[in-house]
Amino acid sequence: MPNNPKSTSRHLRKVATPAETILWEEIRNRKLGGLKFRRQYPVLGFILDFYCAEKSLGIELDGSIHDTQKEYDKLREEVILEKGIRIVRFYNQEIVENLEDVKRKILIF
Repeated sequence: MPNNPKSTSRHLRKVATPAETILWEEIRNRKLGGLKFRRQYPVLGFILDFYCAEKSLGIELDGSIHDTQKEYDKLREEVILEKGIRIVRFYNQEIVENLEDVKRKILIF
């Protein structure tokens, strides 16, 4: 994987998980509440799966890897929160099984 955030973001967009692809199709081009989302967005050396500047909201999709890196995720979230960006997390399975509920949660977050 590339070392700098911009290259890493490009790489991650090319190798998106199925859950990322599903959610991206639902939120891209202002499809969700007229909001503009970016994917694999670099913030302070970290990369958010999705980001909406209008809501100062980062969206993270968690697969099984996140079960083993809870401390890292907590630190990462604290650093990003200090920049004024709130984070909402969803498990990949939530995207696949309950997409409409996920979209509702994003809108009210």
